[in-house]
Amino acid sequence: MKENAWLTYTDEDINELEILSDQYKEFLTKCKTERECTAFFKEEAEKAGYRNLEELIEENDSLKKGDKIYAQGMGKTIALFEIGTQPITDGMNILCAHIDSPRLDLKQVPLYEDTELAFLDTHYYGGIKKYQWVTIPMALHGVVAKKDGSVIPINIGEDPEDPIVYITDLLVHLAGKQMAKKGTEIVTGENLDVLIGSRPLEGEEKNAVKANILKLLEEKYHIEEDDFISAEIEVVPAGPARDCGLDRSMIAGYGHDDRVCAFPSFQAMMEVSGVERTTCCILVDKEEIGSVGATGLQSMFFENTVAEILALMGTDSNLAVRRTLSRSSMLSSDVSAAYDPAYSEAFEKKNCAYFGKGMVINKYTGARGKSGSNDANAEYLARLRRIFDDNQVAFQTAELGKVDFGGGGTIAYIAALYGMEVVDSGVAVLSMHSPCEVISKADLYEAKKGYKAFLKNA
Repeated sequence: MKENAWLTYTDEDINELEILSDQYKEFLTKCKTERECTAFFKEEAEKAGYRNLEELIEENDSLKKGDKIYAQGMGKTIALFEIGTQPITDGMNILCAHIDSPRLDLKQVPLYEDTELAFLDTHYYGGIKKYQWVTIPMALHGVVAKKDGSVIPINIGEDPEDPIVYITDLLVHLAGKQMAKKGTEIVTGENLDVLIGSRPLEGEEKNAVKANILKLLEEKYHIEEDDFISAEIEVVPAGPARDCGLDRSMIAGYGHDDRVCAFPSFQAMMEVSGVERTTCCILVDKEEIGSVGATGLQSMFFENTVAEILALMGTDSNLAVRRTLSRSSMLSSDVSAAYDPAYSEAFEKKNCAYFGKGMVINKYTGARGKSGSNDANAEYLARLRRIFDDNQVAFQTAELGKVDFGGGGTIAYIAALYGMEVVDSGVAVLSMHSPCEVISKADLYEAKKGYKAFLKNA
């Protein structure tokens, strides 16, 4: 078994680790949706001198070696590039992570009243154990787009002065039949409605509690009931990310999957400059539901962005796009399952990830017989081993649990369709897809080191 990374650190390493961890906790607390992540990364990139690709296109500007640019996709996806000294058609070094996380989305007609209680109807997003999402403090994050073109941000439940919202569960005294059900049936999707009010509006005879909620929304946000049709509001766990463990060696919070890879990927991109080979960091939406839609990696967003960059560099051809992508190397920066001794029956000890052993390399994911997997080439793994060893990056290899227990997928197989070299690499997570996941600070630190080494040397 690999040495625990904590035992290798100097005082300087520990200081850098804690600084990164504090920055990450602040990010994780602030950015709980893909829109909030994209806005954060855009702002930080602009501070670091990155320019908006759309503005360059409108101005018919050109790109040259050393230029730093970014492109956004509908406010939910962002790609960043630094043009290297080598021709971009020789390929890029790419970090790709996703910034969406399992959650509950409001339905388009969500608001209703039942027995003088007001609720918001939800539809869960991604793979969750539904029983984990009840009886905990929840917050509302998102936007409401109105017919006049204005977009109103929503954030209720994070400020200590805010109210929270809540999903009820049946009291244990009456739950005999419920407790006898399978785990998938203890709480159903239609049970995940959010309790938001109980005070009736004076003078209203019908649905007076709902009327009072609508009155409050109109007063504070100028939102009418029909505006929910064009809203994207997510129900997420309320509260900050926090240190975990008496030794403060871990971080507990919502959304580690996959923001614990997105954040160090972005940080690595900001810290690596003056590159020979063009570097790229793309942070995408919709991975948790198959990378579909206009903001998922299956869309043409990334390919179109590369085409626009090539055009601004004087190479406007489909063949140049194909060559650039096929000659690129990517780390699909996604999380892996950490070994949990409480559930040891799900893991095969020789081939699983452990806390404190560094970033995780998953040669393949998929389910059971590698279904839906990208299976990385041995030659590519050998290159990465050399890069990580030469740069003193602690890393480990893993599979996602025992072969017949299930499995999961990432964006790796989508990028591999271009013919580029891709492998999954990220951070081990305990209680993945729950409202509060846990990671090791050491693994976060090693992931950032690994991503920097990859950008500079792949």
